[in-house]
Amino acid sequence: MLQVAVVGSGPSGVYTAQSLIRQDLVPGVRVDVIDRLPCPYGLVRYGVAPDHEKIKSLQNNLRTVLEHDRVRFLGGIEIGPGGFPTERLLDLYHAVVYCVGAAADRRLGVPGEDLPGSHSATEFVSWYSAHPDATADGFVAGVESAVVIGVGNVAVDVARMLARGVSELRPTDMPQAALGVLAGSRVREVHMVGRRGPSQARFTTKELRELGSLPDTEVVVDPAELALDPAYADPSGLPAVGRRNIEVMRGWAERPARNLPRRIRLRFFLRPVAVTEAAGRVGGVRFERTLPDGRGGVTGCGEYEDIAGQLVLRSVGYRGVPIEGLPFDPGLGTVPHVAGRVQREGAASPGEYVAGWIKRGPTGVIGTNRPCAKETVLSLLEDAPALVRKGVPEDPLRALREAGLRPVEWQGWLGIERAEAELGAALGRGPVKIPDWTGLLAAARGGEG
Repeated sequence: MLQVAVVGSGPSGVYTAQSLIRQDLVPGVRVDVIDRLPCPYGLVRYGVAPDHEKIKSLQNNLRTVLEHDRVRFLGGIEIGPGGFPTERLLDLYHAVVYCVGAAADRRLGVPGEDLPGSHSATEFVSWYSAHPDATADGFVAGVESAVVIGVGNVAVDVARMLARGVSELRPTDMPQAALGVLAGSRVREVHMVGRRGPSQARFTTKELRELGSLPDTEVVVDPAELALDPAYADPSGLPAVGRRNIEVMRGWAERPARNLPRRIRLRFFLRPVAVTEAAGRVGGVRFERTLPDGRGGVTGCGEYEDIAGQLVLRSVGYRGVPIEGLPFDPGLGTVPHVAGRVQREGAASPGEYVAGWIKRGPTGVIGTNRPCAKETVLSLLEDAPALVRKGVPEDPLRALREAGLRPVEWQGWLGIERAEAELGAALGRGPVKIPDWTGLLAAARGGEG
């Protein structure tokens, strides 16, 4: 019997488990899906915006895999620094597949970036998504104008959440404390700023259009900034998404002002050079105007503009972080691999594999993880005849417990689900997420009996 550990229970980890149990090449494969958190689903639970119910419903598909009789969820287990060592984990399983994502945010690298009121978009997302590692912060307290740096889907998400009304957020699973803070928000203007042009923005058209459907919110686009993009006048050479995005923004640029209570301003060809200070905290962002350089990039032109804001959220990408005990390419932010096989000193490391962002970098959408996982699993199964010759414990869970670990198993997760449903019912809402480690673990232990 082939015993495999999958580290990470987000989409890449669950798709890896699914591919393993669907293959007939090695009958009887057993998979333990291990996660640092007591809750499964990774960024589907803690990264998808709470008002995106259709995307969040993907949890139902992932759930089917984790409830398979040859798959076991083991939450609350840290692998690496301060936790269970990677080399010991490999002693317990024939193979280990690391699906740990890209945990670090890219920084702007400009003066003032660490002023109070300046955050990564991920910090904001973690807070309103109830991630137990999130630090308590009002974020929007005293904020009338916010600056979001970046023009990808995460930037669109946080801009939309800043402009949402509390009546639209109440039906979601947003934690009660965050809902209360956003209910008192005085944010009236959100600037979403990109250093390149509209044709190079990374958001998808569906997410972009959502901004235009927010109640009492006007989307403002400067026609002069759009016209700086060579592809704006004739977008026929762009990919389909780029053409549709240009069409949406053209419509907004040509629409008369409506003077609604809230505005989202899309800005382009502005590069941040400093986060400015006012009274000891963020006062805004200084940008340099950029122009297309003819090679797909931009160059600064020496003209500057200050945009006032009491909150700055950077959304300029992610990076993988090293996993203690595994090789790491700091330039790419990934683990070196060939078709998912971890490479050590130019050769495949027996039994060690990667899938997801730690394998390919932070690219693609949720569905991109499926073929990525399948490629890795095919490599693993090709290696299986040699891997199964290694002696491993009959039940790795027993060895983990003997090491002092107390994993949260599936019944524990079901206990968390019940506790969140009960919390929501008490508040007159649907299920409401528990936002802290203490509450999550207490609910899990109650569910385990």
